Amino acid sequence: MLKFKFPAFLLCALVSSGAFAEEVQVAVAANFTAPMNRIADEFARDTGHQAKLAFGSTGKFYAQIKNGAPFQVFLSADNETPAKLEQEGMTVAGSRFTYAIGTLVLWSAKADFVDARGDVLKKGQFNKLSIANPKLAPYGKAAVEVMTGMGLLDALAPKFVQGENIAQTYQFVMTGNAELGFVALSQVMKDGKVGSGSAWVVPGTLHSPIRQDAVILSSGKGNAAAEALMTYLKGDKARAIIKSYGYEI
Repeated sequence: MLKFKFPAFLLCALVSSGAFAEEVQVAVAANFTAPMNRIADEFARDTGHQAKLAFGSTGKFYAQIKNGAPFQVFLSADNETPAKLEQEGMTVAGSRFTYAIGTLVLWSAKADFVDARGDVLKKGQFNKLSIANPKLAPYGKAAVEVMTGMGLLDALAPKFVQGENIAQTYQFVMTGNAELGFVALSQVMKDGKVGSGSAWVVPGTLHSPIRQDAVILSSGKGNAAAEALMTYLKGDKARAIIKSYGYEI
C-alpha cells in the first residue's frame, strides 16, 4: 500500500485555502451591525473561518438561545444578558469579555434639528421621538435613564415611537416617521463623525455604561471558528474597526 506524505508547503497551502476552516453561527446585537459585517469579512480573509451573522435585539436573542436556537457565539448589547446565560450554565466558562462600550446619541435626519446639548428635548417641538424597546434593547434602557434624569420622561412618553431593536429605531428616524430618536452612535458614524443630519452625543454620565459583552455559548464548545472569532475580536484589526464606529474599548 502506498503512503503519501504531504510536503510542508502543500500542507500550509491547504490550511490557508480553508481546507480545515469551520463556520460559527453568531447572534449579534443590532447596534453592532456595521462594524461586525466588516469584522466578519476580515476574519474570513485572515483565518479562513466563516462567521454567519444574525442581527436583532438582545432580549429576543436571549429568549431564542433559551429555546435552543443554534447560535454558538453571542455578541450582546449589554453585559447583563451574557452574565445571566453564564449563571444559567449556557455558556463556555471563562469565555465572556467586554468587546465594546457603546455610545448613545440623539439623532435626527434633519440638519440643525438636534442641538449639541439636547435642549430640543426640553422644547418638545416635535411630534415623534423614536426609542428602542427598553425591555429588550439596552440602548432603549439607556435612553429612558437619560430622559428620567432630565425630568422629561413623563412629558415625552406620549411622543414615543418604539422600535423592536435599535435598527428599527434608526429606520423610524431615517424614514421620517419620527423627527428624532435615541440610536447608537455607530449607526450614524461615518469617517469619524456623524455623517448626516444633526446629533447630540449623550454624555456617558447620564446613563449606566453600555458594556457590550461577547460569550461562547455551550453549543459552541470545541468549535474552532468560535474560539478564533473571540480571539480575533480582541486583536488590533478588530479593535480598530470597533473604535472607528464610535465605540470605546
